[in-house]
Amino acid sequence: MPGALAAAAVAAGAVVLTGGLAAVGAAAVAGQRIAAAADAGALAAADSASGAVPGAPCDRAAEVVATFGAVVETCDLDELVATVAVSLRIGPLTAHAIARAGPPP
Repeated sequence: MPGALAAAAVAAGAVVLTGGLAAVGAAAVAGQRIAAAADAGALAAADSASGAVPGAPCDRAAEVVATFGAVVETCDLDELVATVAVSLRIGPLTAHAIARAGPPP
């Protein structure tokens, strides 16, 4: 009987550890996704501000960010440099990221 109890405890520990690792992996993927959304949005806004792409810079950023399932919180332009802050709902939590893009200094 003690062997069966020990085996059950080891199995339960493995299940808890696997669940924890899965949660950490999902958080890492979400972090990469929101960072990519912010980068793409800032690049789209900077391209539009420079005239390389037609349209309003912040509208372009919102279109691109929406393809990632995220939302633009703020979009600021300083001449040709765009700063875009985005958010993404992940279950009960909200992830945030900020990116800047523009010509080199």
